[in-house]
Amino acid sequence: MPNIKPVSDLRNYNEVLRDISVGEPVFLTKNGRGRYVIIDIAEYQKQEATMKLLSKLAEAEKAIKTGDEWLTTADVKAELEV
Repeated sequence: MPNIKPVSDLRNYNEVLRDISVGEPVFLTKNGRGRYVIIDIAEYQKQEATMKLLSKLAEAEKAIKTGDEWLTTADVKAELEV
């Protein structure tokens, strides 16, 4: 079950921070609507790495579909002989 708290609870931020663990963020609301998310730094770094990987995979998929950036066998052999 998600951990949801009003942003006003940040007045006692130590209590809010105790509720954060990897994989279990704290969602903060403002005026009854979701506004912020506090996550553990390890979780943040994992998400950043995942986003970078997905971005690179999307770039590669686009290159494959458009035919851009393909190397010929001769080009690959030339680069490997360096």
